[in-house]
Amino acid sequence: MGWDKTKFEHLGLWVPVLAVLLGPCQAHPIPDSSPLLQFGGQVRQRYLYTDDAQETEAHLEIRADGTVVGTARRSPESLLELKALKPGVIQILGVKTSRFLCQGPEGRLYGSLHFNPQACSFRELLLEDGYNVYQSEALGIPLRLPPHRSSNRDLAPRGPARFLPLPGFLPPPLEPPGILAPEPPNVGSSDPLSMVGPSHGRSPSYTS
Repeated sequence: MGWDKTKFEHLGLWVPVLAVLLGPCQAHPIPDSSPLLQFGGQVRQRYLYTDDAQETEAHLEIRADGTVVGTARRSPESLLELKALKPGVIQILGVKTSRFLCQGPEGRLYGSLHFNPQACSFRELLLEDGYNVYQSEALGIPLRLPPHRSSNRDLAPRGPARFLPLPGFLPPPLEPPGILAPEPPNVGSSDPLSMVGPSHGRSPSYTS
């Protein structure tokens, strides 16, 4: 009985020590990066591709001069950072140009170096087919690229456009033309690796 009492007394001495050691090691929830949970300052890097009912097939691109256009291929200027401001509302930033995507009262899209909550906040609506629809939170105007052969200063169409958020990585660069793959070694030759050089420099032993 005396031994059991001493054991419990020793265990009691360790309780405050363990409390000090484990105090800073508190568990914290892991922030969810799912695009379905649009809150908590979540940041995603995406390309916004639209087919716009076959009227426009392009990736949204924010250029250094502030113009917003659609490009057929992904580019550094079309890599965008989507950051949640509050549930269902995001800001869109061009990663390369550091310009925020904004929308004027007439629907014109432009890139701004300064964030304006009224002009640069967009509501993100998720569709069942994986596409998203974006519209100005303040104005309610849908986000839509200007059609081909038109200036970005034209009035935006009233109908919403669907955008498909694609993962944020650049496609591999195209191989420069004119570079041929090395020929396979000629196993039937006495110099299959071509280490001797041109025929005029070869030893007579290698001359056929």
